[in-house]
Amino acid sequence: MFRSALLASFVCLAMTTPPVYAQDPTSLQVSAQGETSVSLTLAELDNLDQVSITTTTIWTEGEITFTGPALSSVLEAAEIKASHLALTALNDYAIEMPAPDIGADYPIIATRMDGKPMSVRDKGPFWIVFPYDSDDAFQSEEVFAQSIWQLDRIEALDY
Repeated sequence: MFRSALLASFVCLAMTTPPVYAQDPTSLQVSAQGETSVSLTLAELDNLDQVSITTTTIWTEGEITFTGPALSSVLEAAEIKASHLALTALNDYAIEMPAPDIGADYPIIATRMDGKPMSVRDKGPFWIVFPYDSDDAFQSEEVFAQSIWQLDRIEALDY
């Protein structure tokens, strides 16, 4: 009986204890080819010009307004220019994004979904979002693959 109760307590604790991440999930690391990175907090990202995109996604239901700085603004603030970026999520999912895919106002690093900060459980705290409904060009597998959520690192590959 004691053993069953102990096991049940452990399972309950394991299910409610948040995961431990290598990086602080409330900051975004931006670096150039492994050089010293800049760590941007949510407050610092909020201080950059904000862009709102109202769109549907293949991962959510209904139309949602995503808000955050444009990726181009974040790179400019970190003084990074590159032709390719590596973007990595908290779970180490990683993709590469060519600079030509980055417009002045898209993608954004969404920090808010319908005005609310996003938890890790809700694909946050940072999510690369494109204006998917605005053009068929944003409805491709390549763009969907670049729409990385739980983003925690951006590295310029050819700074």
